[in-house]
Parts: sequence; C-alpha cells; structure tokens
Amino acid sequence: MKWTVGKKDCQNLREGLRKEWIETNGLGDYASSTVVNCHTRRYHGLLVANLRQPAGRHVLLSSYEESLVLGGRDFDLSCHKYPSLFHPRGHEYLDRVEGDAWPVFHYRIGDVAFTREVMMLHGRHVTLVRYTVGKTGVPALLRLKPLLAFRPHHSLTRANVDLQVKTFPARDGFKIQPYNTLPPLFVQTGAAFKFFPSPAWYRNFEYFMEQERGFPFQEDLFQPGVFEIPLTPDQPVILSASTDELDENLETLWKKEAARRRPAQLAAAKTTAAHLRREGARFLIHEPDGRPAVIAGYPWFDAWGRDALISLPGLTFCANREDDGLELLARIGETEKNGLLPNCFGSDGASHAYNSVDASLWYVWAVQQMRELTGRDDLVRKTYWPVIRRILQAYRQGTDHGIHMDAEGLLHAGSPATQLTWMDAMVNGQPITPRHGCPVEINALWYNALAFSNQLALEFKSPKDRCPELLEQIQRSFLKRFWVENGGYLGDVYHDGQLDDAIRPNQIFAVSLPHPVLDDDHRASVVETVRRHLLTPYGLRTLSPRNPDYKGLYEGTPVERDAAYHQGTVWPWLLGAYGEAELRTSRDREQSGKMLLATITPLLTTHLQQAGLGSLSEIFDGNPPHHPNGCLAQAWSVGELTRLLGLLKKAAPRALLAWESALARRT
Repeated sequence: MKWTVGKKDCQNLREGLRKEWIETNGLGDYASSTVVNCHTRRYHGLLVANLRQPAGRHVLLSSYEESLVLGGRDFDLSCHKYPSLFHPRGHEYLDRVEGDAWPVFHYRIGDVAFTREVMMLHGRHVTLVRYTVGKTGVPALLRLKPLLAFRPHHSLTRANVDLQVKTFPARDGFKIQPYNTLPPLFVQTGAAFKFFPSPAWYRNFEYFMEQERGFPFQEDLFQPGVFEIPLTPDQPVILSASTDELDENLETLWKKEAARRRPAQLAAAKTTAAHLRREGARFLIHEPDGRPAVIAGYPWFDAWGRDALISLPGLTFCANREDDGLELLARIGETEKNGLLPNCFGSDGASHAYNSVDASLWYVWAVQQMRELTGRDDLVRKTYWPVIRRILQAYRQGTDHGIHMDAEGLLHAGSPATQLTWMDAMVNGQPITPRHGCPVEINALWYNALAFSNQLALEFKSPKDRCPELLEQIQRSFLKRFWVENGGYLGDVYHDGQLDDAIRPNQIFAVSLPHPVLDDDHRASVVETVRRHLLTPYGLRTLSPRNPDYKGLYEGTPVERDAAYHQGTVWPWLLGAYGEAELRTSRDREQSGKMLLATITPLLTTHLQQAGLGSLSEIFDGNPPHHPNGCLAQAWSVGELTRLLGLLKKAAPRALLAWESALARRT
C-alpha cells in the first residue's frame, strides 16, 4: 500500500507540516520529518541512532540544507521554521511525496524534475539520501549543508564552545566528532564532489509541535561545511551519513537494501493486512547489546513490557515472524523478578522498572496466542510455563506494590500514589485515573492466567498446579463485585467496598480473553454497552462521553493532555479486544465481521494517509472528527489491528475478502 501526498498539500504548510514520514533500520534508529522536510519535533532527524554508549537514541544528523543550482541560479529545496518566518521555502517546488518501500520527494523547478529519496540500511547505523535530476539543458549542481545536533533525542541543543568544529577527510567525504562522548559522523558520497569546511552555527530553529505540546521548542544546529556535487541528468547521486566509515559502493548498498525490501513491498500492495504486517516489522529491533526488543512507538517511546506483550502476537505470530516472537517471549521471561515483568526495560539491559501489575498477566496472554497460532506445546512446557507458574505463585502469595489475592480470590494492587495499570497518567505525582484496588481488566487477566495454568496442569499432568475451585470462586466474586445491574455492564475498579461504575473499555477483556471470567449470560450486554458509549472508527474511548469527567480533546499543556489521556481519548489498540468480544458474542459472525470492517475502514484507509504516513497513531481525540495525536507510529495499534484482521479472516472470511476487494477498487 502506497501513501501519496499531492502538490496541494505539499505547498500548503498547514497540511504538509502535519504529515510525517519515518524510516527505520531494525536497530531502534530512525530518520523522520514532515513531507515538506521542515522539522516540527525535537525528535525529527536524518540519522537518529540508538547507541550503546551513551545509551539511548541520539539525533546526530538533523538534516541537510539542500539547494539545486541550475545554470548558476540557486533554488532552495529545504524548509525551516525560524521565529516569525519559514526560510527557505523549498516546499513550493514540491510536486508530490510518496512512500512505498521508502519515502520519495518529487520536485519540479520549471521544466526540471528532481527527486530526493531517503533510505536506512537494515542492521546498520546508516542513512542514505539519493538525488536524481532530470533533463536540465543547463549545468546542474547539488549544494548541501549538513546540520548537526548531536544530542539525546528528548533534548535540544544550543550553540556552545564545547563542540569540536574541525572536520577530517574520510573516503569520499568527511568525518567529524563534535563531542568525545558521542561517536563520529561520517558523511560520504560516491560522486565527484567538493567539500568546503565552513563551521557555523545556525540559530533558533523552531519546532512548532513541541511548542504546541508545551515543551522547549528552539534549537541551534551546527554546520561543519558545504558539499557541492555536479549532477548529470538521470544519474543518481547518493550521500551516506553513518557512525562508521563506509568502504562499500553506495549504489550497491542502495540496490541491496531495495532488493531486501522488495518481497514485503509486493505483498503490502495487495492487502491491508499485508501492509500492516510490513509496517509492524519496524517495531521489532535488536538493541545495541543484541537483545531483541519491541519499540513501543516512534519517535519517543522506548521498549515497554506491557506494550511489547500486547503487540507481540500481531507483530510476530500473525505476521509470519514466529522466530522473532519466540525469542522475545523467552527473553522477556528471563526478566521475571518476584513474579513481575518490567513495565519499562532499561536501555542498559539491566535497570528495568518493575512498576506494573499487568505486564506479567499479558505475558500469559501472549503465550496463549503463541500456542494458538504456532502449536508449539514443547516450548510452552519447557520455556514459558515455568515463568507462568512463578508469576501466579508470587501473585497468590503477595508481591511488590501491594499485589496480592484477597480472600475472595480477586487480585488487589497498588496504593493511592501508584499507577500500575495501563491507565497510568500522573500529574504532579498524583494519578489522573486512580485505579488502585481491584481493577476490572486486571482481574479478567488474573482469571485468564489461572485458567490457562489450570489447563496446562491438566495436560502436563501436574495436579499440584490445578485450581478449579479457585476459578469458580473468582467467577462468583467477579460478578458480585463488578456487575452494574441497572446498567448491564461492568464497573471499572472495586476499592474499599465501593465500585467505580464509570463506563470504560477495560471491561471488554472480561469477554475477549481466551478464558473469559464473565459468564455467557452477561457478555453480550457488556459488548453492547461498549459499542454504544465507547466505539469510534479509530478505537475505543477511555471514558463514556456521558461521564462528567469526560475530556473529548487531547490538547494543551502537558498537564492538560495527561488529564485527557485516559479520560475520553481514543486508543486504537483496544479494537483487537473489542473485535474479539464482538465475534465471540455474535450469532452471525459474517454480519458482525462486516460491521467491524465498516467501523474501522477510516482507520485503515484515510488515516494511513494522515499523521504518521502509512502507520497507525497512538491516540485520537474522543470527539469527532477524532484528530490523531500522540506517537505517529504505535506498536500496539499496528499489532492489534493486524491480529484483528487475522481473527476476521478466520471468523468472517467472506466479509474480509469483500472488504479488501472494495478497497482495491477504490485505490
């Protein structure tokens, strides 16, 4: 599936600045900007490298300031935002931007066509930019000024005397190492060139998305010098930016990477499901020390336990990446401590944050999905079940953060000062959505985990791990504590004898999980309540609009956004559980499949041409028209929509085939 931004939106900054592209390389590195190549975030850059020392992602090369010289006349192709103005205004020459296997920018200057393409090399800290000019009739010259940031991607930099300005010759280019604590940058080209060292600071770049979000938004960037490269019509010129000197032919490297991407590119052109499977690959990385990980979202999230486990089935087992999924499950299981799995994985591979009640329970669910999709019972018994048994034993006996099973079999967690579930926004150290006590989805996950372990104990002939009486007790206690009789749905949190009866999406997991804790008689009513109050074309709202605490817009300062994050904001990842619950309670799965596909069509068509082009955003406004927000590409959004399409392929194959055919005709 190809995304395209036409001339009208490219030349309209109001539109072009909201559409972002991203390139990744399987190491956690990325290159990203807007379609008009004007950075709007501190996270944008041409080479943002995930380093081992110092750990984390760093913006090394921010951008090139580019111009095409035709017959001695200079045409600026770049675009930057400075205080009160945009300069230069190269977007005015953009004809269109398109992305399939990598982003391609098409410019037109009079009768002269010019293209710029960006590609990262898989498994290497390398960004390639390829330039091609068409017939000109006059001499053509490419002039490039590298703009360097050399700072952590959460930070900004200012002109300073500590930066080492000297450049050194490298093979077909130059080397610079502005700070001894960061690796060098090599900029090289296989073409004839001249490089003129001319160190200078460019000051006061502005990133308006950061300004909108209430963060620091001005930065200075360092220019070490100027490249000049003569261009021959229809003969591409490539520049590489890397942390190691390259001795290979750049055109050969480009062709090899293009060939590596070709099979996924051809598949992605055929169906939406295949496109999402390809998109999901960018979240699967290997950290600098070789550990497999799942990036929760680009550009600012790192590896999170909960996010990794929720997105893992869709990104791996539903996408023909079984080996990746098995390796991730095994590695994540190795981090178990006192029954807990990390909420956040430390970038050093050791300093993990164990502040989640549900990551361990999502691990059980991920193993269930693995078993269902691969049939690898041998690995369940040998590798994963021992971890599950340790988790359940710790939770039953009581472990960190007040996590324990009460006398009625339900799971308690947390205190007024903690946020241990996925609704974890905090402002000034206080939870926005307090959920300590017995949260509804935590107990649905708890029952599901115990039921799965009970099933395995029976199959693997381990009677001491069976718990049928406890399971029956939990089902009775769950219904007694959470069911809202006069509304026909499940409340959200039970604490100190009181039930928070807010209508939230967390109740859907009592229906959707492989072992539902809610009995048959009550499931359809929960699904109907969620459908009426929370379902949108882009996901589920986190709170019913009828609730006085509902916030329909995700905007404003960090405090204002955090206050809306789980108070009405729409999350696409919840569509996986909702769809599964809908299909489970349906009497006509084909008809339910049609309805589900009709609902999510805007998310999987129009939205793929918005925001993070080709990918799925983290969140959307609760109020129509549901503007996208948050991360431009989110792992569990992509993973759970991939899994949902897989469920529909089994449960409603005719509906899915008709839907894909209709989309193909439209495009």
